[in-house]
Amino acid sequence: MTKLLDKVNFPSDLRKLHKSQLKQFSDELRQELIDVVSETGGHLGAGLGVVELTVALHYVFNTPKDKLVWDVSHQCYPHKIITGRKKQIRTLRKGGGLSGFTKRSESEFDPFGAAHSSTSISSTLGMSVAKKLSNDNNNVIAVIGDGAMSAGMAYEAMNNAGALKSKLIVILNDNDMSIAKPVGAMSKYLARLLSGKIYFSFRETIKLITSAFSKRFSQKAGKAEDILRGIVSGGTLFSELGFYYIGPIDGHDVDYLVKILDNVKNSNHNGPILIHAVTEKGKGYKPAEISGDKYHGVSKFNITTGQQDKSKSTKPSYTKVFAEALIKHAERDTKIIGITGAMPSGTGLNLFEKKFPDRMFDVGIAEQHAVTFAAGLATEGYKPFAAIYSTFLQRAYDQVVHDVALQSLPVRFAIDRAGLVGADGPTHAGSFDITYLATLPNFIVMAASDEAELVRMINTSVNINNKPSAFRYPRGNGFGLELPNLNEVLEIGKGKVITEGKHAAILNFGARLHECKKASEILKRKGIDLTIVDARFAKPLDEKLIMEISTNHELVFTIEEGSVGGFGSHVMQLLSNRGIFDKGLKFRSLTLPDIFIDQDTPEKMYEFAKLDAESIAFKINEALKSNVIFAKNKNKISF
Repeated sequence: MTKLLDKVNFPSDLRKLHKSQLKQFSDELRQELIDVVSETGGHLGAGLGVVELTVALHYVFNTPKDKLVWDVSHQCYPHKIITGRKKQIRTLRKGGGLSGFTKRSESEFDPFGAAHSSTSISSTLGMSVAKKLSNDNNNVIAVIGDGAMSAGMAYEAMNNAGALKSKLIVILNDNDMSIAKPVGAMSKYLARLLSGKIYFSFRETIKLITSAFSKRFSQKAGKAEDILRGIVSGGTLFSELGFYYIGPIDGHDVDYLVKILDNVKNSNHNGPILIHAVTEKGKGYKPAEISGDKYHGVSKFNITTGQQDKSKSTKPSYTKVFAEALIKHAERDTKIIGITGAMPSGTGLNLFEKKFPDRMFDVGIAEQHAVTFAAGLATEGYKPFAAIYSTFLQRAYDQVVHDVALQSLPVRFAIDRAGLVGADGPTHAGSFDITYLATLPNFIVMAASDEAELVRMINTSVNINNKPSAFRYPRGNGFGLELPNLNEVLEIGKGKVITEGKHAAILNFGARLHECKKASEILKRKGIDLTIVDARFAKPLDEKLIMEISTNHELVFTIEEGSVGGFGSHVMQLLSNRGIFDKGLKFRSLTLPDIFIDQDTPEKMYEFAKLDAESIAFKINEALKSNVIFAKNKNKISF
């Protein structure tokens, strides 16, 4: 028998199916999703939980004319399969392949990219207002879930939407995973009450009465329904924000979803509507259903057993090194606090929580709150460590500036995922934190070149009690180095000379140090000797060492895993102010290129960025105008 999925390449094909076929189609779509992610890795649990919702939305609404925004958009894999990308779906998260998130440049069915969460209601409100101004009557739908409702931005947008009385449909995908407590904690209670026959029959009675009697009685009946809803409904908050609340409803009953969505689509309600759909993350795949994280993010896996192809490296991850060092410090210092924003396992603070449950705070997807919360703790003499991915800390920059730096509060920022991160692509790359932190007064900014340096930076930050500090470190594993003890600290603003040479010098900031050493070996074979410095600090700079290096070398390179405006720019400013360039110094600054780099393996991404060993060697040789001849062969540089 021909599978229904084979017949559907676009939502227009889906709409040709009979309603009675939608359950079978949903089952086939779920199996296809499992097959795909078993080969590609990626976000599985969230997509499994929205299969029926995805089918119902595209069946009822006329996408792409009706705009559908997914938030967080790692829920979008089923959406991609039925919106013209089925043949490409096994390129997911690979170089040159499909993004793991919605992406405007990828498809007209992706009207907004939402790889960071909690942006859907704001963006769809903007679309709704634009449609009203353009006399466009098409629908705008936001699906917000998997923790995204825990961010304040979602409530800011709802408040505005309610005031504007905009035509907007918001679907809260409540999968009881990281949902804000006012919703998640009440979900079972609400489902029991609002799904009862008494309540639904009461509502139907009201509809019959209000259609038959006067407007005045209709208004009173409406108030009666509002009172009932206020007594039994978790929609009170949403109603107060100006939304018409519907739910909770079963998010896996595709027939019922179609009925509800069709009613909403054809309603004459003047204002925003919120549909509360209760789903199960990982639905339909037993290993995901019984897993604690519902297979939120997975590597390739065996479909039958659920066994994932985890890295077998014996070298510790930077994340684990951070967590274990912080735990050791916390055993000695009761003032140490761990804070994260919905990423306890991603930052390693789940390990900290097991040891110190009363001193670890997961504030949800609310990075702004996390930073100011940490600032408040710091005012009372505590030592907060805010462990936040570089890309997510961007969301709290105003709080970093005004609530932390301006008041010189000793918040410690543990910045995970610094640099390029591979399959998650540009939305998750840690490209900008050096620039946006090192520009701030009162900040100490460090970058670890290996796991031993990371421990030293953690040790150092514990004792910084008069200003904020940050230390950045990459995704992945270290080098298997012996780790220093907790008493081994760095002198603030002092770098370290790794090797000494006469022809050129590299000032390295961060995890490219190993590539710098490899580049040095390449050049040494051609008679070029390098001095290599592990700068350690972008702020404060080791001015004495930088001046010595610049005075004693013909050429100075800075290298960092960050954007223009970071470490290299600060070094250049120092040298310019000291008049070194007037004396003929050649200076080059290697940074990430001024573009957003698409997903690939980290190695290929760094080759593209010209921050791999061979590219570094080529650039140095080119700058020295050496007689060494470089030849390019298939994008590889060789001697």
